[in-house]
Amino acid sequence: MNIINTFLFYSIMGHFIENCVYTKVDSGILYGYWTPIYGLGVLLILGIFYIIKKKVSNKFYRALLLFLISSITLGIVEFFGGLIIEKIFGRIFWDYSYQNFNIGRYTSVRMMLIWGISSLLLVYLINPFLNFIIKKIPKIITITLAFLFIYDLVFTLITLN
Repeated sequence: MNIINTFLFYSIMGHFIENCVYTKVDSGILYGYWTPIYGLGVLLILGIFYIIKKKVSNKFYRALLLFLISSITLGIVEFFGGLIIEKIFGRIFWDYSYQNFNIGRYTSVRMMLIWGISSLLLVYLINPFLNFIIKKIPKIITITLAFLFIYDLVFTLITLN
């Protein structure tokens, strides 16, 4: 349940933050108030950190590895996420082709650095605080949100045609 709660919580938070920062009318591909790439990204970061923590005892090297691996991993996720959204939905939600050191249209070195810094903030500051809240989410809310998310995903895919 904690993995599902984490995914849903950060998908909703990512959608909320993106709408506050960019004030876009259309923040995601789904109808609901969630952007699943953020939930997926957080799960990847936490998984990466879990592996690093088991293998590396030095805290500085642990943080450095987290930064580097997360930067690259989330850059790849962002690149393929943008590519898949364009191919499946025929829409472009972000475009970094105007930035120096862009990697195609969907990611750039600048964004990868931002993802690396965000990963450090998430692991060392944000998640330790929010994980307490995430663990307290009642099972019925998790099941309801998971059902609504799956319904939204299926409905979105069906209405494409």
